[in-house]
Amino acid sequence: MSLKEKLLSSLITPSITLRNRVVMAPMSRRRSENGIPGNSVPVYYGQRAGAGLIIAENTAVAANGVGYLHAPGIYNTTQQAAWKKVVEEVHARNGKIFIQLVHTGRIGHPLNQEGGVPLVAPSAITAAAIIRTPGGIHLPATQPEALSTAGAQDMIKAHIQAAITAIEVGFDGVEIHGAHGFLPEQFLHPHTNQRTDQYGGSIANRSRFLLEIMEGVAAAIGKERTGVRLSPFAILNDLPAYEEEEATHRYITDALREMDILYIHLSSQASSISRAYIQDVRQRFHNLLILAGDYTADSAEAILQEGLADLIAFGRPFISNPDLVERFRHNAPLAVANKETFYEGGDKGYIDYPVLHLS
Repeated sequence: MSLKEKLLSSLITPSITLRNRVVMAPMSRRRSENGIPGNSVPVYYGQRAGAGLIIAENTAVAANGVGYLHAPGIYNTTQQAAWKKVVEEVHARNGKIFIQLVHTGRIGHPLNQEGGVPLVAPSAITAAAIIRTPGGIHLPATQPEALSTAGAQDMIKAHIQAAITAIEVGFDGVEIHGAHGFLPEQFLHPHTNQRTDQYGGSIANRSRFLLEIMEGVAAAIGKERTGVRLSPFAILNDLPAYEEEEATHRYITDALREMDILYIHLSSQASSISRAYIQDVRQRFHNLLILAGDYTADSAEAILQEGLADLIAFGRPFISNPDLVERFRHNAPLAVANKETFYEGGDKGYIDYPVLHLS
């Protein structure tokens, strides 16, 4: 038996067929000036099309949800035309690509938003975040405006419309970013959600925003094209641990099972997600489970062999190893990424990493 037999094997389900179980995790690379993916973005994703599935970087669903300097959007026609080139390049290389849809909520700065529009959030609670803005100036996040009930529903509609647009552009599916302290998780979390309407208070109410997005997207583009990323216990973007966190995520997992969406993607930060929790999700949710969290080829193979996941997402290794799957196949050493070019640097540290093995 090959040491990576399961990891490199195809995944065939009634909903999707993937040539291996290696997922390229969504990673913000911030090469999209004015929210428009640049000319090198199709090259970058095309180089990495050997992954069983690419999940393209978090992409804003609205002008007030961009958050980070040079992060992409998909809410206007210029952005959409640029993304179409990315999809065509990946498909030309026989790859599959989903897009991760995001609204960053209170994480960001108006200087990074199209038109300088203010940040919005469930409640007017400022994040303890420092944000890079034009000119390389780092500024504190500003206080967000609390969304009205109608405003919250508009943000739900923005996610649904972005999903519809993504399919029209040619993406194979979408992943809703319900993790890492962005808007959907800001609704989930009692620290950032102090609302008294139907989107605040109880676990069911705090979960409503995310679940209405998921319901709407699944209805609009098909449940077989719909996934979600979650990061329970990660304490990212100024969100502390809270007493009802596990109960909240169990409630969400059960609801997602009933919706019958394609997958749940769990993002573990510094082992924030326990083995027991993964086992619990595996029992509750019967469709595909993707795990992300500093896996190596060997540790990924082990957890796949145990049946605790269907796919394993790799992030940073894909930055410096465009041929990551083939390096796994040939037991080749992995190149080390230059951290200074993760979020800026043009083509340097983006599309100039060498390929050892062609797929």
